[in-house]
This record gives sequence, structure tokens and C-alpha cells, in this order.
Amino acid sequence: MEYQKNLREAWGQALLALARRNPDVVALEADLGKSTRSILMKGEFPERCFEMGIAEQDMASTAAGLALTGKIPFMHSFAVFASGRAYDQLRNSVCIPHVPVRVCGSSAGLSDFGDGKTHQALEDMAIMRALPNMTVLCPADGIECAGMVAALETWPGPAYVRVNRNDLPFVTPPDRPYRIGPAVVLRTGGDAVVFACGVMVSRALEAAERLQQAGISIAVVNVSTLKPIDRETIVETARGVKAIVTAEEHSIIGGLGSAVLEALRRERHAPLEMVGVQDRFGLSAADYDGLLAHFGLTAEAIERTVRALLKT
Repeated sequence: MEYQKNLREAWGQALLALARRNPDVVALEADLGKSTRSILMKGEFPERCFEMGIAEQDMASTAAGLALTGKIPFMHSFAVFASGRAYDQLRNSVCIPHVPVRVCGSSAGLSDFGDGKTHQALEDMAIMRALPNMTVLCPADGIECAGMVAALETWPGPAYVRVNRNDLPFVTPPDRPYRIGPAVVLRTGGDAVVFACGVMVSRALEAAERLQQAGISIAVVNVSTLKPIDRETIVETARGVKAIVTAEEHSIIGGLGSAVLEALRRERHAPLEMVGVQDRFGLSAADYDGLLAHFGLTAEAIERTVRALLKT
């Protein structure tokens, strides 16, 4: 299999592959199929793809109805609209009856760098984590994104997948079978641990390499399932280290940092600091990396945070 560095393309190709295997898979779109890449499935199975227009609320309710008939609906929009505009319908029509609707929150975080704060979702994981019965996923690369689509074929209940708009480096071993739930230790270390998700996983690995050259040993854990959180791995990996850092392309309120602290709440643990967006909306910018740097979402920021906690 040829994996895609672009997460949107990885999603679209994996959805098409799943649709070829399972005739119950259907797609719903909110006038963004070229961007979310659900258009790939529409090209081959137009009768199983439903263009709902710019009406995410209607799309969520329709997806719930399709799920009740035995279909496996994948609904698509930008993350800020999928989580915000459709919240009431996701709560009442999808999560309360616990139906298997899959929500693709595309162009998540700051990845839609050119369109600014109205199109950048920095609170979507917090919104979706708060919904009972909702699974929340954030892939680190195209390999993991494709694995999530395949795993959602049989996953019980609703799920939200936060899909980056851009190319991300591969960090997932291609021969590792993907499962929803487990956090994956990508690097071991005894001085500190960085729990990361999405684009920040590769940044955390880069920071760990730089710190290793300075004699500081850092573990890196990819927490791509934020809910249900893998408490066992988080507690075990945090045990014995002198510093804990979380790194996410999301507000520090309600996202990965909050989830890790919730997992550690009954444990004695090292000081914890969060690398994330400091309770702000996004901005428009000329390029993605520049925007990440503006908000302090870099390997350098992770390195500085680890050093500050270790007082080195």
C-alpha cells in the first residue's frame, strides 16, 4: 500500500477503499467534497454519496437516520463547522441514541492557515470530548489516518476524527496494526515524557532527538485516541520521570493536556506543562509552519518546556 503524506488524501483514499469492501458505507458532504476528499468516493459510488449543501445540522440528522437503517455514514465538513454548527444534532440525534455516525472534521487546528480564525478549529476536541458516547481521534500521519478509517467500519457508536489539511511526516510504523484506543510509545526515555497528538507528534520526536544530544532522555507517546483515553499507558509512561509535557494543535483548555491530567488525577506525578494554543482564536497566515511558530507549536517550544521543568 502506498501511504499518503497528505492527511486529507489519506482519508479520501481510505474511505474509497472501505466503500469498495462494504456496500453499507455511505458519505455525506457539506459542499466541501473537493477539500475533504470525499469526492474520491463520489466518483465511483455516486449513489452512496449525499451532497447536503452548507447545512451541517441537516447532514448530522440525516446521517443519524441512515445509521438507524443499518448504513455506516461518514459525514464531512471542516472541523470548526462539523463540531460547532452540528453540535445539537450530534448530541441529540447521534450520541444519545449511540448510533455509528463517523464525523470527519477536516482542515482541523490551524491547518487551514489562509482562511483565519473563522475556519480554524482550536476547540473541537474539547467540544467532542464532552459528548457522552463520542469517540475522539486525532491521527499523527497519513498511515494512522488510513488505519482509523478502516477501524471505524466496525467501531460501535459515534466517532469524531480530526483531520489535518496538510502533508505531515510519517511517524507511524507501517507494519503496526492500528487499533482505536491504545496510546503508542514511539520513543522511550527516563528523564521526561511528551504526550502528543496530530502534527505535534513529529515535533515531539524532533525535540526528543535534540534533547538526546544534550544528554536528556525523553519518551514520546502518540495519544491519537483522546477518548477513550489509554489511562494505563499514560500512567505507566509517566511513572518515574521528572517532567511531563503535553503537545497539541488545540487550545490548552479541554484537549489533550486536559485528558492527560484527567488520566493522572489519582496518581502522584511529576510537574506537567502544556504546549498548545493559549486560549486564543487562530489567525490567517501565508504558510502553515509560520502560523505554528507564531503560536509556539514547534519542536523548539517543546524542548524549552522540557528544559524549564527539568531546570536544565
